[in-house]
Amino acid sequence: MSSDITNIIIKAAEKARRETSNEPEPGITKPAEWPMQCTVGPGLEGAIACESKIGYVNGSKGWLIYRGYDIFDLCAYSNFEEVTYLLLHGEMPSKKQFEEFNSKLVDYRYLNKTLRLMMSNPIENMNAMSALRLGTNLMSQEFTSLDREKKFDMDSDYIASDDDSIAMETMPKGEEHAVYEFKLQKLSRDQSLAARNRLNSDMEDGSDLEACYHLISGLATITAAISRIHHGHLPIEPDSTLSHAGNLIYMMTGRKPDPLEEKIMDVSLILHADHGMNASTFASMVVASTLSDFYFSVGAGIGALNGPLHGGANEQVMNILNEIGDVENVEPWLDKTLKLKSKITGFGHRVYKAYDPRARILEPLAEYLAGRDEKILNKYNTAKKLEELVVKKLGAEKKIFPNVDFYSGLVYSSIGVESEMFTPIFAVSRVSGWAARMIEYKENNRIFRPRAMYTGEFNKEYKPFDER
Repeated sequence: MSSDITNIIIKAAEKARRETSNEPEPGITKPAEWPMQCTVGPGLEGAIACESKIGYVNGSKGWLIYRGYDIFDLCAYSNFEEVTYLLLHGEMPSKKQFEEFNSKLVDYRYLNKTLRLMMSNPIENMNAMSALRLGTNLMSQEFTSLDREKKFDMDSDYIASDDDSIAMETMPKGEEHAVYEFKLQKLSRDQSLAARNRLNSDMEDGSDLEACYHLISGLATITAAISRIHHGHLPIEPDSTLSHAGNLIYMMTGRKPDPLEEKIMDVSLILHADHGMNASTFASMVVASTLSDFYFSVGAGIGALNGPLHGGANEQVMNILNEIGDVENVEPWLDKTLKLKSKITGFGHRVYKAYDPRARILEPLAEYLAGRDEKILNKYNTAKKLEELVVKKLGAEKKIFPNVDFYSGLVYSSIGVESEMFTPIFAVSRVSGWAARMIEYKENNRIFRPRAMYTGEFNKEYKPFDER
């Protein structure tokens, strides 16, 4: 069965490569020369904030690259654990490296203390993403000493942050380095380790690879626990014999997945693991750039992913398909929607002006799964008809095509995942990209500090209450 999935992905890759050329964008695939001039739109659109070797998105051609590897090849031949190692470490692991890495992921899935703390809260009444954010914060309590009463020794290891904006706003380009930097970074390795040990030798510092490993494993365990609690069940401990994707399904549903389900969940996690400087990645990096710990930073990413413009679109797609109901209703529904000039969720993308490569993979997977389930088949046929009409009306002129969210909900539903858990599963995957980019950026950290165009007034006279 899993070989069927590999063949489906290979065929999708062949089609994608026939329709795109092989040259990357010359303007953003080279080392940056600071200060850099670029065209910036509202919301920092088009702004270049940093260099990265982690991931590359070419929206005009429909490319998605992780560390030089095409997303189609990774989905066909790799697995989520290996891709996560690649994102974090920059290269594919040897057999020994993979075994050691995977062993840590297995160990770190056990979050007994965190789950006990979570269950002292009304998780059953909380939005799933709110509960996930809470669980991430509680992980910090379990694995670090950062939330203890005395976190910093401000007299010895840190420079005050108040002056950071001076260098950033000095024309034309500011100082070479940010003013706010750890003195710790300038110490010898032995001195640095000694300083870190003042915190607590049994706990991590919250902003290193071990924190990343804990978060990548832990978010899956927490997401599964939230799903169980929302259904009135107790969380299930992970199974050390299952993969990351297999454990996610098992801990959510209480049944061991078949190889097909495990492979499809694995592919879905790979597809969502990284996607450039998207909103949640940027939110995580902004918090991490202040030298806050990665648990808080990932919490910021979860907060951004919770927004309906970012992480929740696949849930809305399922609502639309339920609203349309059947294939014969697609055309009148679409005509009405276009007349109202309403957005059609699941189509178009801020970056892609071609067919989203992730949707190229998920669409045939949804078709394959629909052949096994009559309930999914009707929804798939409805979705396929909607795609046909939208692309016919808007594809050529406005470059609007299905995005990753259009078919991912169908895929998740087919393996028994309820719609409220779609976005938490997105976080389970994307935390790998968040972690990799925070680690990379920390190597040459500079606090993010854009400016705003002031359009307010000047020289207003203060008046007391009785004169207003």
